[in-house]
Amino acid sequence: MSKLLGQWGVFFRGFLEHPKMVGSIIPSSRFTIRKMLGPVKWDECKLFVEYGPGVGTFCEPVLEKLRADGAMIVIDTNPLFIDYLNRTITDSRFTAVHGSAADVEKIVRDNGHEHADYVLSGLPFSTLPDGVGPAIAAATHRIIRPGGAFLVYQFSAKARDFMAKHFTRIDSGFEFWNILPCQLFWGWKE
Repeated sequence: MSKLLGQWGVFFRGFLEHPKMVGSIIPSSRFTIRKMLGPVKWDECKLFVEYGPGVGTFCEPVLEKLRADGAMIVIDTNPLFIDYLNRTITDSRFTAVHGSAADVEKIVRDNGHEHADYVLSGLPFSTLPDGVGPAIAAATHRIIRPGGAFLVYQFSAKARDFMAKHFTRIDSGFEFWNILPCQLFWGWKE
């Protein structure tokens, strides 16, 4: 199926196999990508981390803007997505890790970094197993450097509840031109 349908086939298969772990039945729109990445200060970004990259909808736009000496680490629990990303993204700044976002601190350090500048997440916080959402939010806050941010896009505002325990400044937005329309949050570490 994935050979016949490429990126869309892989994404759809991932959704069918793990519907509670994939936030949507189709990838994010270019409008969501543009708006979500808008506040990133690319000249200051040495490490950009993404949770739940799926088939890499955000990866190419991030790698296009990321500085030459920067790095991008993506973390996904679905080996289908990690395999697809490793086969299709050849940028030496890119690393795909099969694992849990709750382990972001270890993953970042195992890849030679002390902290992340930005962490992006489209994980469906409202359907994650009990305790996982709070653990991810706490670990994310610890690994982000002061001045960095946790960028979250969701179909509901549930993620904001997890973020609010750790991030005092949370900017919010909305993107109508996405299937489904989504809530956008930027939690800044001060």
